Amino acid sequence: MTSPSDAAPASTRPDTQPADPRPGVSPSSSPHPTGAGRYAPSPSGDLHLGNLRTAVIAWVLARDSGREFRMRVDDLDTARARPGVAERQLADLAAIGLDWDGETMWQSERSPVYAAATDRLADRGLVYECYCSRREIAEAPRAPHSPPGAYPGTCRDLPDAERERRRKSLGPGRVPALRLRAEADELTIDDLTHGPYTGVVDDVVLRRGDGVWAYNLAVVVDDSAQGVDQVVRGEDLLSSTPRQAHLAGLLGIARPEYAHVPLAVNASGDRLAKRDGAVTLADLAEEGTTTRSAVARIVASLGGPDGADSIDALRGRLTPASLRDSRWTVA
Repeated sequence: MTSPSDAAPASTRPDTQPADPRPGVSPSSSPHPTGAGRYAPSPSGDLHLGNLRTAVIAWVLARDSGREFRMRVDDLDTARARPGVAERQLADLAAIGLDWDGETMWQSERSPVYAAATDRLADRGLVYECYCSRREIAEAPRAPHSPPGAYPGTCRDLPDAERERRRKSLGPGRVPALRLRAEADELTIDDLTHGPYTGVVDDVVLRRGDGVWAYNLAVVVDDSAQGVDQVVRGEDLLSSTPRQAHLAGLLGIARPEYAHVPLAVNASGDRLAKRDGAVTLADLAEEGTTTRSAVARIVASLGGPDGADSIDALRGRLTPASLRDSRWTVA
């Protein structure tokens, strides 16, 4: 399933060295002795207040439970990653008071690791090629209970001759996608804020048709590699979690503790986005709002003490009940 092009590149990033000089980083002397939480932004744009708030929640829950806190840049999709954005994201996280343990992990440097995990699954007959376009998947008939976008299994059991024909019909620059041959239709996970949640499990993509390794594979493999046993993220990702938990089980990876937290929204109740005005630290600074003032807003939104402008003020205050009711309207 792999090729010589998957050889690991030599890292040129200054923050992947053992002694990381950037603010916010605490080098770790031992590998994951107590488990870890994490934050893993994708460098498609500057972090807004909602993103920063989720990072704060993840940091507080990790530190309050005695865990380490890891940082990862989810830059698998280099076509969407914008130059300089990841560095600004890390600087903003440090500016609001987050620190993290050990080196920052960059997914774009880990292609050989994802290939090796896929090979392990393939050796057990749990990987197959898929030739479907997004349009074909959207238009294919599926079971009534399947959510939009769930894969209907079109390529799962194609005869060898049909596979060869479909493989030859792929356009220039395309390779067959690789999918997991899932061994369940649904799975129940326990979530710190939502309780038991049952979701659909389908044949998720492991490698896309453009050769890029898929998020669902990378996040499972990388959380394990970083010793992450507590995953805190936005509740918009809850529906994908049973798929990831199933994949983790097939790879022999222990299921982490999950906490999917309410999102920050705009005045219309829609998920906060950068188009909603001054919602990044840089934009707020242009309007005269300091980083400390932005932190105070985040702390207040999570029930912190009046006037507190440090994320340390939230230590010992976040509970499943408080997070469950923590939707924040950013006006």
